[in-house]
Amino acid sequence: MKNLLSSSIGRLRLVSIIEGISLIVLVLIAVPLKYSYDDPSWVKTIGPIHGALFVLFAILTLMEAYDKKWKLKTTAMVFLIASFIPFGCFYVDNKILKPMED
Repeated sequence: MKNLLSSSIGRLRLVSIIEGISLIVLVLIAVPLKYSYDDPSWVKTIGPIHGALFVLFAILTLMEAYDKKWKLKTTAMVFLIASFIPFGCFYVDNKILKPMED
């Protein structure tokens, strides 16, 4: 396996995976704790981290789309839409980004 930090696609893959994990933690752990146990502390902690990771992912996606001349309405848009869906980042990583890096 190549070092993920050695290429721009690798960095996008890494940020995508971390952003996806933060979304899963937010949706499956933090939000249920907030509403089931009246404990908003997890949302207050994970929410801003996830937000920052999402912004970083969106910026890296748009930069990569510009650099690689991706069609904005297809490839880049799929990435951005997938980032709103839990586990969507793993699909994008496995089906689109990983083959690009090989």
